[in-house]
Order: sequence, then C-alpha cells, then structure tokens
Amino acid sequence: MKHHETLVVGGVDAHADTHHAAALDQRGALIGSARFPTTPDGYRELFRWLSSFGQLELVAVESTGSYAAGLVRYLRSQAVRVREVNEPHAHTRRRLGKSDPLDAELAARAALSGKASAIPKQTDGIVESIRQLRVARQSAVKARSAALAQLQDLLVTAPEPLRAQLSGHKTTRGMASRCRRLRPALRELERPAHSARFALRSIALRIKILDEEIAALDRQLEWLVHRAAPRTTGLLGISTGHAGQLLVSAGQNIERLRGEASFAALCGASPLPASSGKTTRHRLNYGGDRDANRALHLIAVCRLRYCPRTRAYARRRATEGKGKAEILRCLKRYIARETYRTLSADLTDLDRHQPARSTTIYCGAGPIGITRCRT
Repeated sequence: MKHHETLVVGGVDAHADTHHAAALDQRGALIGSARFPTTPDGYRELFRWLSSFGQLELVAVESTGSYAAGLVRYLRSQAVRVREVNEPHAHTRRRLGKSDPLDAELAARAALSGKASAIPKQTDGIVESIRQLRVARQSAVKARSAALAQLQDLLVTAPEPLRAQLSGHKTTRGMASRCRRLRPALRELERPAHSARFALRSIALRIKILDEEIAALDRQLEWLVHRAAPRTTGLLGISTGHAGQLLVSAGQNIERLRGEASFAALCGASPLPASSGKTTRHRLNYGGDRDANRALHLIAVCRLRYCPRTRAYARRRATEGKGKAEILRCLKRYIARETYRTLSADLTDLDRHQPARSTTIYCGAGPIGITRCRT
C-alpha cells in the first residue's frame, strides 16, 4: 500500500511563562503533549516538536492577542496556518475537568472539527503600532482625569485662606495652572496650610506632564492613522481617534473578516431580530467590540448634526415610525458598511507598498485542507 504522511493538527494553551502544546493526527488521535517556554528558543522547539510527527497543517492557539502573540508571529513566519480558539465552554470543563494538557487538546480538536475558524489579527504592522500608542494614550487620559479629580477634592478640604486664593478660577484647568505657581515652605510641612500647597503643586505639575504626554501621542497617532487609512479619515465625522479604533478592531489583515456584515457584527452594529407576535422589529446588538461601537455612535451623532443628507434620512425614518434608537442603529449599520470598504481599500494599498516577502500560504477549503499556493 502507498504510504500516506500523517497530517498533524496542533493546539496550544498559552500562558505568560509557558505554552502547553498538544498534537492530533487527521483521525483525531492524540499523538503527544508537551510544555515549552515562552522564548524564541521555546517557539522554535515547539514548532520542531509538532513537525516531528508529520506534516503540520494547522495550529489552534488560545490568547493570540496576549500571551501567544509572539508564538503566532513565529508560526506565521514559518508559513503555518494559525487559528484563534476560545477557552473551552464551562459545560465541557465541568464534564472533563481543567488542566493545561486538556485545554491544549481541546483547542486542537476545535480546529480539527472546523469550529475554530477565526484568523488571528496581524501584530507586526502599522496597525499594531497604532494600538500600542492608543493604549499609552488611554492610560494617560485616565491618569489625568484622576489627577484633576484629586485636585478638586484637595481644594475642597484645603485651609480657608488657600481656598479663597484659588477660588477666582472657575475651571479645574485654571486652578491647576494657579496651583503650579504655589511655593510651599518645605520646612513647615507639618502645618496643613503648607502641606496642602505642596500636594496641590505636585498634582498640578503631574497634570501638566500628562497634558504634554497626551499631546505628543496625539501627534504620532495622527501621522500613523492618516498614513494607514487616508480614505477613512477623509470621511465626514471620522477623526483620528475614531479611525484608529476601527483600524485596531478590524486588524491589519482585514481580509480575515468575511465581509462588511462580519465587520458590522464585530462592531456591534448588526441588527438582531426582536419580533414577537404581530410586532416585527430589530434591536441593537449588545455584543461585539464596544469601543468600536462607541466610535460608530459618535460618528453617527456628528453626522446627524452637520450632514444634511443624514438629517433628511433621520426625518424620513421618523415619519415611518422609527424611534431615535432605531434610527441610530440604522445609521451605525450604514457607517460600518462605508468604513469597511474604505478600510479595506486603505489596508490593501498599504500592503502593496510593503516589501514583497517570499512565503508559503496554506489555503484549503476544509478545516485541515492541504491545498497550497505561493506568493
């Protein structure tokens, strides 16, 4: 009989320090299970271990956007198909138990059965740079908000002469500007009047530093977002922040989504049926990426204020009996369709300007399809 090479499907349960891998053959039999460190040498050892059982066709990985991001990048550099898999369902864990080898095996079985079909986001391009800068900006904004709130609280409990001195400013930023000019006596900090001056000046200086940090991040984000999505940022009501959020939600490899309907569902803008009896209606989707949904909502609100076509559309749907929430739902669905097309065009142009890479891409129709094509 002609010898057939074993087709191997791998599964990985990812953690901060170690990754546990399991290997199945094409029939679903467990071949082996092992643990590897989360280092470049560990990634190479894991790849060689999976390849030693036969022809490696597919690897299903948990936590592709966090603990397993480095492993996913390495596997893609080795032309291995990678699929993202969720953690096992609570019913499965209640029936089978919980362990790292078992989770890795269940991940591989999800890929073998075709349940795990999601393609992980690409994390080695400009969109990943935008995501990292947005994370830094969000933390700086939160820290600034906390500092402003602390400044107000300290002013409420400060000694009366100091409160009278700073009461002339109506805004918190104005008070922060005045607090930066306070000069406490360091040798008299045991007195609340001087300790309050020192604390207010410290918080006000922190606010100034955070303002400068946020401004610097905004400049870099504006340059990166306009470079990555010039068509999208040219649309009405879409700022750098909105376009950056939609880029991060979609991922640089936006082709992983099946179409604009998948993008709308990802953003929580797809209508869900909510009919009952004689009532036929749809409701908002409360799932999906809520940050992306918030961006679509703000774009819709901006267009309702400044776009004549959008305002005419809202009036027409209101005469048809639609409520405000339903009109916003329709607008967000339209904006999701529009931005998906522009994002796809922007990212396609971005990929064309990237240097060509010689790699092997596996493109099969089934869960472990073995058709290959080269780019």
